[in-house]
Amino acid sequence: MTAEEIKKENAAIAKEYKELLRISYRSLSAADKKVIRKAFDVAVDAHKDQRRKSGEAYIFHPISVAKIVASEIGLDATSIAAALLHDVVEDCEDYNIRDIEQLFGETIARIVNGLTKISSLKKDKDISLQAENFRKMLLTLNDDVRVIIIKIADRLHNMQTIHSLREDKQIKIASETLYIYAPLAHKIGLYNVKSELEDLALKYTEPDIYESIFLKIKESKEEQDLYIKEISSVLESALKKERIKYEIKGRPKSIFSIRRKMQKQGVSFEEVYDKFAVRIIYKSGEKNEKFLAWKIYSIVTDFFRPNPTRLRDWISSPKSTGYEALHITVMGPKGRWVEVQIRSERMNEIAEKGYAAHYKYKEGDISNDENLESWIGKLQEVMDNPSANAVDFVEEFKLNLYAKEIFVFTPDGDLKSLPKEATPLDFAFSIHTEVGLKTRGAKVNGKLVPLSYTLHSGDQVSIITSENAKPNSNWLDYATTARARSKIKSSLKEEKKLIAEDGKEILRRKLKQLKINLNERSINELVNFFKLQTSLDLFYRVGIGSVDNSMLKKFAASRSNVLVSFIKNKIQRKKASTAETIDNDEITSKYDMLVFGKEEEKLNYKVASCCNPIPGDKVFGFLSIREGIKVHKKNCPNAVSLQSNYAYRIILAKWIDSSQQVFRAVIKLTGIDEKGLVNDITKLISANMNVNIKSIKFDSHSGTFNGEIAVEVNNSSFVSKLTERLKKINGIEKVTRV
Repeated sequence: MTAEEIKKENAAIAKEYKELLRISYRSLSAADKKVIRKAFDVAVDAHKDQRRKSGEAYIFHPISVAKIVASEIGLDATSIAAALLHDVVEDCEDYNIRDIEQLFGETIARIVNGLTKISSLKKDKDISLQAENFRKMLLTLNDDVRVIIIKIADRLHNMQTIHSLREDKQIKIASETLYIYAPLAHKIGLYNVKSELEDLALKYTEPDIYESIFLKIKESKEEQDLYIKEISSVLESALKKERIKYEIKGRPKSIFSIRRKMQKQGVSFEEVYDKFAVRIIYKSGEKNEKFLAWKIYSIVTDFFRPNPTRLRDWISSPKSTGYEALHITVMGPKGRWVEVQIRSERMNEIAEKGYAAHYKYKEGDISNDENLESWIGKLQEVMDNPSANAVDFVEEFKLNLYAKEIFVFTPDGDLKSLPKEATPLDFAFSIHTEVGLKTRGAKVNGKLVPLSYTLHSGDQVSIITSENAKPNSNWLDYATTARARSKIKSSLKEEKKLIAEDGKEILRRKLKQLKINLNERSINELVNFFKLQTSLDLFYRVGIGSVDNSMLKKFAASRSNVLVSFIKNKIQRKKASTAETIDNDEITSKYDMLVFGKEEEKLNYKVASCCNPIPGDKVFGFLSIREGIKVHKKNCPNAVSLQSNYAYRIILAKWIDSSQQVFRAVIKLTGIDEKGLVNDITKLISANMNVNIKSIKFDSHSGTFNGEIAVEVNNSSFVSKLTERLKKINGIEKVTRV
């Protein structure tokens, strides 16, 4: 670069820095400006030899990120300084975290460290790595929530300057933005940032569609402006008469949301009726806000007919992000439906700035923001088990991010926010983990409902608990929230470990009878013999009875065979590297059986050649005309076509571990009728681990009784144990399995 070019570039950098201070949402003190200046100088020094793919000096990137943080998100001087420094430690060997802490203090160092940790994972197209990266990012919430917010700002600027990258890179970054960053920005309440991220991502993932919608919006802008003027002129005199100070704005829907509506409703651009919204922003003190909102609502509906099904009162019940507004859809001029959003200036600011505006209006420290703290609390609960599979973690987390909210009442009349499609189980776990784990049943609006019941806004939910109640694997089919699912999984895991402990003692006794000692060598041999992965797998299967005496005798016989023993030793040496796996503190699933329908029946099937599913894959069954049931992966290229055109021929299907499959068994009882007998029977069965009573029927006649009990068990050996125990109850003469 020539001296003249360097001079020009330095002037441009200085101009950007001044702009950063000028546009800050918060008023900056002299001390604030000093910290920001110091961070700017360090960043300029650290990045002095670096340039971006576009050719411009790298320092323009951290300044741009800091400008987004300062203006669009509206954070404080600490965050602005951290945004300026966010790439310093990662990209420059001259600076480490200790240097940052010495120069700027512990808080800024913690934020910069969090941002560095996020970036340290190698970039790859692999979905699981992307998922791992996302999980890692969320775990930095333990450090400081501002880490996430600055990371979103960093991603926004990268998306704004993505045009200089290769096409494959553009698509990867854009997809990742839609997958992770946009929903996260939405959840934090950064709606403007979220919309811009979505639009920019669409520009690179579906450029033709983006361009087409963009041009059509541009063409219709003049028409929209005239339409808004028409509405304004109708409302103007009535609003002035009530002495309401207001402003009416038109807000076009984002390109991404129009695209989503077109897809969802199967309509063209012209057929999307609410392509823009009218926003009435009024001045008000906090006391009169709600009163004035409904007053404006009354005025609007005096002139325009409302759609009663499209009223959304986010003032009485704000969204979990803190968003407040009154949304109504009315029949506007020219017979067109139009959404009218009624907000005070305070509500509008919170809608646009989210996190920062809460701070401003609460006039306190950021950490005091209740909404944000509760959100962070929910995240922490999801992340209680950091060892969970990263892809599952992301999928469950995303489910909660995208989910629309419903509001239900507790028995005391408190309001709880839950995702749409939530069940009583989700409600129970949202109250407290212990309530969830002890759930026995639920009442909705005073009526007993199953745990799979789908809750609706306005429902009053009461949970029935019992000390003896505990989660079972079916609960995972009923729970929809990440919190409930993670707690159920943890509980089931703990229960399996208790069974495994009992199984270890049973195995020790049984091997002793076969003159085999239970030690590391024999455990390894057993794990290999039964084709399992961990020692806990072995103990658990002994505990539930799927590894029984006859199978252990076969093992002992193979062990005593000299030739087999020699081969086993060879295998043992080969598998020495898997010792870690054998010692793993987990119980794995052996996906070896496909079951169909809600009843989980075993049916004949063929594997589809188009996607070749393997055990463990998420699958569905398709009833073909000539070849019976064909099994496809859920992400099979033909899945969308089959599910949309032939929905009536789709059968639910899933891979299971056959050793852990639950069977229904019916036991018949006869004997002498005695007081308290039924109680003794149900007590014994309930106390017997892994046995669920499905139905019970007793008839008494002239001092004798006949009974029939349907139970769910893991295998036949459990039924045998149960029948033996039932025979010991006083009064029971005969016990048979049907």
